Amino acid sequence: CRMLTPILEELATEKGEAVKIGKVNVDENPGLAQKFNVRSIPMLVFFKDGQAKETVVGVQSKAALSGKLEALG
Repeated sequence: CRMLTPILEELATEKGEAVKIGKVNVDENPGLAQKFNVRSIPMLVFFKDGQAKETVVGVQSKAALSGKLEALG
């Protein structure tokens, strides 16, 4: 989603090596979309130690996303 991209780019810059942010085109990766049960976009999946920990659907504020990242430590 175009509205979410600038927020994710800012968080990636601010958090540096502490986080990795990636984007997946679900039309080009239907298997991955199915694996994570993507029903609506945008959808964010937060991982820690290789495990999906939380999912958020829809555009969120930078503060909300930053808070979720902080909570995952």
